[in-house]
Amino acid sequence: MREGAHPGHNAAIPAQETSCEAGQAGKTSSATRPGRDERKSTTREQIIQEPDAFEPEATRRDADVTESSRASRGWWDRNADEYQIEHGTFLGDDRFVWCPEGLDEVEAELLGPAEELKGKEVLEIGAGAAQCSRWLAAQGARPVALDLSHRQLQHALRIGGSFPLVCADAGALPFADASFDLACSAYGALPFVADPRLVLGELRRVLRPGGRFVFSVTHPVRWAFPDEPGPEGLSVSASYFDRTPYVEQGEDGHAVYVEHHRTLGDRVRDIVTSGFRLVDLVEPEWPSWNTSEWGGWSPLRGNLIPGTAIFVCERD
Repeated sequence: MREGAHPGHNAAIPAQETSCEAGQAGKTSSATRPGRDERKSTTREQIIQEPDAFEPEATRRDADVTESSRASRGWWDRNADEYQIEHGTFLGDDRFVWCPEGLDEVEAELLGPAEELKGKEVLEIGAGAAQCSRWLAAQGARPVALDLSHRQLQHALRIGGSFPLVCADAGALPFADASFDLACSAYGALPFVADPRLVLGELRRVLRPGGRFVFSVTHPVRWAFPDEPGPEGLSVSASYFDRTPYVEQGEDGHAVYVEHHRTLGDRVRDIVTSGFRLVDLVEPEWPSWNTSEWGGWSPLRGNLIPGTAIFVCERD
């Protein structure tokens, strides 16, 4: 799972048809919620890569497909280790968590009942360390975990699994037409590409007729609020309708991180014009058991304004 405004991001990159098979057996799935799970998580083992120390300049400006893609891949390769250290316990190694609110696929069944996943071919976009794919494999599905970041896929290898890992472009998928029954993305790709219809078009191509695609993103209303977990994050500070990307750039002016905004209406239009039917829109409420903060997500804000939007789509 990837979270907006720096818990982690994904985007399309120049195509790389490079794949690697994880070499260890997957673990059994768990339905326990974060904070209640006492299993040892290998995502918190020592990681040797040093975090990036430089402070980029934050601004709002246009960023095209190429610049957004290059920035996202570089940012994620630099920050994958820190992400796994900070959020590995919440995500677990083999759970399917849709969002910082903690909505679990075991309970949500947005891809369908777990017993019906057996034998289904599933593509996960923006898989990170492949926690969701690992859960899918434990249900008998046949997942493929795709991410733009080679470093994130190294974490997937470290944790283990018996499914393919593919480092490739979310907007230029290296798969044949009608290759998958289902596709999913927990905060992967779509918030960080300049044209999300490129990704949606590719997903429609590789899904079989009637195939379902479910994806979660930061709720569009959050764009109008500061990305802060405390009271300062409850006052509107920007226009919800301002679609100018958020960009962090280096001293040379080149973007090192880009996040794009789509209104709720934009998201619906993107889905429909790309050949999908919107089946459901889920806005998870903050549960009482979740006392953790994740970037701008917190119990304070979560009880007052939505933080996540999950779109359940089916290929026409």
